[in-house]
Amino acid sequence: MRGARPGKIVTPAPVTAVPPAPSWLSKEAKAEWKRVAPILVDERRTLTEADLPTLAAYCAAFGQLQEACRILASEGLTYRTEAGIPKPHPAAKLRHDAMTQLRQLGSELGLTPVSRSRPTMRDSEDDDSLLD
Repeated sequence: MRGARPGKIVTPAPVTAVPPAPSWLSKEAKAEWKRVAPILVDERRTLTEADLPTLAAYCAAFGQLQEACRILASEGLTYRTEAGIPKPHPAAKLRHDAMTQLRQLGSELGLTPVSRSRPTMRDSEDDDSLLD
């Protein structure tokens, strides 16, 4: 191989205690924070300070998904215009967008099966003498 060996990536220290959910989150989003944050902090030890906005966005998307599903359950998937033409309910688009955000942000946080199966970053103490 040619070129210089890349330097080791220093990762920030993980958060050691579950932080409180942001006050601006909805009730459902705060419940999701209380469910997911302990997994990332206590079990996996992967959440860092830099990840907190991503976790907040994930939980906000979860709250939006819940709200859109409630609206669709009560009002239906379609509505009729004044001319009587059936159209998709706007909440269906909101539900779709929230699901997309949940998938993307969940992957960033390691909450999806595929993201958990990917190789993780190596610790700086790892010896790569076997590769030499």
